[in-house]
Amino acid sequence: QVQLVESGGGLVQPGGSLRLSCAPSGSVFVIYSMAWYRQGPGKQRELVARLGTGDATYAQSVKGRFTISRDNAKNTVYLDMTSLKPEDTAVYYCQANLRETPSSTFDNYMGQGTQVTVSS
Repeated sequence: QVQLVESGGGLVQPGGSLRLSCAPSGSVFVIYSMAWYRQGPGKQRELVARLGTGDATYAQSVKGRFTISRDNAKNTVYLDMTSLKPEDTAVYYCQANLRETPSSTFDNYMGQGTQVTVSS
């Protein structure tokens, strides 16, 4: 079964920037949408940004600071995070709605997560 692999997390100072990346571990037939979720300490998991076939959607808390993008040739989704705040500290998860093979149905997959810590 395909797995989603995230990278790019780490420790950054307030006001800094990070880029997260996510791609399937193997080949897939087609990806419909990709998204980023996050779960901060003591908080529920929340949708950060989603990109399907139309415009991207963002959580209100990250609008104007985060940008989601896709490289369809590489089946990779990115999350460019700028002006980071301590409250952005969380484990960030990549999610994709995809078909593994032509005979598969669309299913949701989620990665293992990458830690982002914003602290001075």
